[in-house]
Amino acid sequence: MTSFHVIAGASETLEHTKIRKIGVSDLFDALRRGVDDFMIKPSHIVFLCLIYPLVGVVLAAWTSGANALPLLFPLVSGFALIGPFAAIGLYEISRRREAGLDTSWRHAFEVRNSPALPAIAAVGIMLFSIFIAWLLTAQLFYQQLFGPAPPESISSFINEVFATGRGWTLIILGHAIGFAFAVVVLCTTVVAFPLLLDRDVGAYEAIHTSVRVVLANPIVMAVWGLIVAVALIIGSLPVFAGLAVVLPVLGHATWHVYRKVVDSSPPARPAD
Repeated sequence: MTSFHVIAGASETLEHTKIRKIGVSDLFDALRRGVDDFMIKPSHIVFLCLIYPLVGVVLAAWTSGANALPLLFPLVSGFALIGPFAAIGLYEISRRREAGLDTSWRHAFEVRNSPALPAIAAVGIMLFSIFIAWLLTAQLFYQQLFGPAPPESISSFINEVFATGRGWTLIILGHAIGFAFAVVVLCTTVVAFPLLLDRDVGAYEAIHTSVRVVLANPIVMAVWGLIVAVALIIGSLPVFAGLAVVLPVLGHATWHVYRKVVDSSPPARPAD
């Protein structure tokens, strides 16, 4: 029953993970712990995360031509939508450090040996699907405003976006649409991957637990989403180089948020 195992986990029974209510102070404590995880041995973290700013630069270079220029912002901002999956190795490092195990960089790749790997892959595919949906939506919205013809040049594109009414419509409504996609990702994956690394509960329960965490802590999770968004913006400003620090800190901090908001006792099985 491999396919069911992906959905329900090793027990082949849908379970309900216990969650807690937390405060904003817990978020800042998680961030402090994330910084501590990063500082304790940053060499392997830099090795893991150097790819992210490099990818950002490649995306910027690839879209610098007029044909793909309108996709620059959707690509860069949408990259954050797959961040919870991309940071999975960082959760593993924090988990190992918490357990008193060796935290050398090679252990970040031991995720491939996790019994929950099929469920992790399933949730990861969901995130990539959301990412593709965001790109298609952004492209369609741009074409609805500006038509199918590509910008004549970078300067004309910038002028159209910042000096015309339809350009500001693109900025305002485009951000609103992107915000909706970000909310979906936050609600469905805020603790999904750390939970799957910690317990093989299945993809459904990982997503369901994330939704329950947000519903139980709406203000706190909204603040967490804001912290993540602001940190990613700050990290992206110096040609994406800051992401080499911001991403690992957020990744480690996410593990500690998970530890605070999800009860460590065994999950309860629903009554038949």
